[in-house]
This record gives sequence, C-alpha cells and structure tokens, in this order.
Amino acid sequence: MMFSYDEIQKYNETDIHIYKYIVSNLDKIQYMTIRELAKEIQVSTSTILRFCNKNNFDGYSEFKESLKKEISFKDACTPMEDLQELSDFFARANSSAFEEKLLYATDILRKADLIIFIGIGSSGTLAKYGARYFCNMGHFAVGLEDAFYPIESFRWKNAAVIAFSESGENERLIEAVDQFKKKKCCVLSITNSPLSTLAKMSDWNFSYNLKTRRINGGYNGTTQVPVIFVIEMLAKRI
Repeated sequence: MMFSYDEIQKYNETDIHIYKYIVSNLDKIQYMTIRELAKEIQVSTSTILRFCNKNNFDGYSEFKESLKKEISFKDACTPMEDLQELSDFFARANSSAFEEKLLYATDILRKADLIIFIGIGSSGTLAKYGARYFCNMGHFAVGLEDAFYPIESFRWKNAAVIAFSESGENERLIEAVDQFKKKKCCVLSITNSPLSTLAKMSDWNFSYNLKTRRINGGYNGTTQVPVIFVIEMLAKRI
C-alpha cells in the first residue's frame, strides 16, 4: 500500500486534497509531470514534493515508480471498484497504527456508565445498530436517531457519546453534540473526513477517507462498511 493509515491520519487539508485526487486518477497520474500534477490540483510543485516526502518517497520520480508498480499489481487481479475501495481501507486498517488509534476510544468507553450512539438519516440507522451491537456484547448503550432529543434534561453522569456523520457537517447533529459536550459528555465521532466540523469538535475521531458518492438526486451512497467495522472492533475491545 502506497498510503498507510498512519500516514493518512497525519495529513493536513492540502494533503487530503492531493491524496483524493491521486486515488481517483491513478492511471492518469503515472504519465503526468510534477508540474502538470501541481497545475491540475492547483498547488505548487514544492507542495507535491512535501507530500511525496511525507509518504516516505525521496521525490516525485520515486513516487511515480511506486505508483506504476502498484497499478501493475492491481491490473494483474483487478477487483470491482467497490471491492478495491474496501480492500484499500482494510489494508490500511491492518496495522499497529489502527490499533493505537482505537486505544484512546476504548479507554473512554470502558470508563463510561452509559454509551450513547447518535446519527441522522442513514447514520441514525448506524446509531441504532451500534447500540444494539454494544448491548449484545454486554455494554449498556442506547441509540438516538432524533437530533431534537431533549438533551437539556439529560442527567446521566459519566456518559460517552459516539456520533456518526459521513460529511461531519450535519447542522442538527452538530447542535446535539454541542449540547452533549456542555453536559460534560466525552464525544467520539466517526466521519469520512478528519477536517469536518464534527471531527474537529470531538474528543476522538476516526475518519475512513473514502470517496463520497451522491446518488438519486443527492442522497448519500458512500459505503458505510468501515463504520460498521469500527463499531464492532470497539465493542470487542472494551
């Protein structure tokens, strides 16, 4: 894997922008010069070089050579696009960095007397699933699909909140999470981007960094398999 989970977690906003362009244009980039790539992404060539260095390449030439090898390997056994996306995610997750990422969250969840899952729409369904799975594993949890839940009346002490949002920008969810924070709840979140509002306001965030898909007039069609995977991994470790 050219991009490890550990490396992606350290990316800044510009790095994420470059990464997403590269993984969406692998075949194209292997024939582009560094100036052509910089112009396409609208960054400087030095920014591209820093990105290469951050991913343990001495320069752009070494980066392109590694890219060509990875493309050749994938061409030898090309899975469907959806499977490739998930295969890349699980390759990144199969690392000590992934386990270390979970440690902070599992420590919080072990100490919590109540675990609250919250999400809206498709993420609300995930909140219900997360709560049920945690209960199946012997942990007290509830799932909320209602962002207008009367959090002001919440009196439970030592609670942890796990919020779900692919975009991390749902206004109602962010308002609900803000109310939970005011109640001194520790907030964990699972989003697609580490740069989203929800990710930034959380005490802990896991971002899966997959291609966002909008279908049928704007509905979210982004795969949620990584979310389910992380839910189950957390439940099994506390």
